[in-house]
Amino acid sequence: ISAADATGLPLAGFTALQALRAIGTKFDGTGSGGNILITAASGGIGTYAVQLAKLGNHNVTATCGARNLEVDANIGADEVLDYKTPEGAALKSSLGKKYDYIVNITSDGKSSAFKPALNCPGRVVDIASNFWNFVTSILTFFSKKKLSIMIVSMEKEDLRFLLDLM
Repeated sequence: ISAADATGLPLAGFTALQALRAIGTKFDGTGSGGNILITAASGGIGTYAVQLAKLGNHNVTATCGARNLEVDANIGADEVLDYKTPEGAALKSSLGKKYDYIVNITSDGKSSAFKPALNCPGRVVDIASNFWNFVTSILTFFSKKKLSIMIVSMEKEDLRFLLDLM
């Protein structure tokens, strides 16, 4: 791997890895996975998240713009939604499925859009939180549909894990 290719690994890779660990993803082949939606899946964090989610045995739905639909499919997404279409904006699967987990990478993601798309119980991990999602995360503490705000920490073990995958 080139130095240029490795530059996104610490921030984007750590963020994706820790978001998936927050929902209980196992990367050793023993995990049962689940239906997961990853928003903004064609960016730096999203591309790592899609590939790591597949490694964790998840059925992955990715959102991105129309020009990146093929990119997300090629990196492993089972279904790709164009976020500019009514279905994509509403996070509605063309297969009619709901999600066990949502990893929200986009800062304009509204918690109100997550609830109808989420199974019960279900969990949203919000990486790019806004004020209202932060408030909602507190309000969902006792709910079966949880919204968690994520803060990335730099861990040597995470870097070693990601480097071993390269």
